[in-house]
Amino acid sequence: MVNKTWAKILRTVAILLMSLTAAFTIMGGAGTSCVAIRPTGFGGSFSGIAPFQWLYILFVVITFAFGVMGARAVYLLIKGRSNAYRYSLIALVGGSIVGVIHIITSRALRGGSMPVDMVTYTSIFTLAVFLVFRIPGIWEQIKLTGSIRGQNAGISGGLAAITSGAIALTIQYWMGATHTIHGVNFADVWHTQLQLIGWGLVVVGVACLMWGTEKWMVKPNSTEVEPALD
Repeated sequence: MVNKTWAKILRTVAILLMSLTAAFTIMGGAGTSCVAIRPTGFGGSFSGIAPFQWLYILFVVITFAFGVMGARAVYLLIKGRSNAYRYSLIALVGGSIVGVIHIITSRALRGGSMPVDMVTYTSIFTLAVFLVFRIPGIWEQIKLTGSIRGQNAGISGGLAAITSGAIALTIQYWMGATHTIHGVNFADVWHTQLQLIGWGLVVVGVACLMWGTEKWMVKPNSTEVEPALD
């Protein structure tokens, strides 16, 4: 069980980073589908990828799969399952490798690779953090694969859901610069879907956060209030 406040914070950071990476990876895979399906539909430098349409379709499928695996890893981390860390590493290593290959390919074929860069760098950064957390002295305190009290699981899960929801709700704004082609912001083509998903995640996250906070502040089977911090 995680007992120290700093260990709880680091465990929450790990879950937040994993949820952030999973959200970016899923959206990155979905976003690549535009040029993978219509490689000649955007003109300019994108025409260079047309002969390699099959490869970009693979990028879509594999990237999306690793993103879903990352989302599954978030759930396992929140629940403290024994395979949570291993599952997370597989998703992060796989996503990073595919991302690097995608970057190299896009720069060679069309002279640029954004926004794949951001997705890949996020995966690599999260992977580095998870490897640091595996250092024995830190690992023994964080226990990413150990049991976790319900209130802490609620808080971590709530923050992860809110973070992912915020990304879905705002991505069309901060990714618009790299997705605007011929005056069209392709980061906003799924506006309604992203809004529904985003607000759904925020509502679920707030509910989990309220539940977790309430259980943290009040002892089970008692009305006695305890300090919020250890």
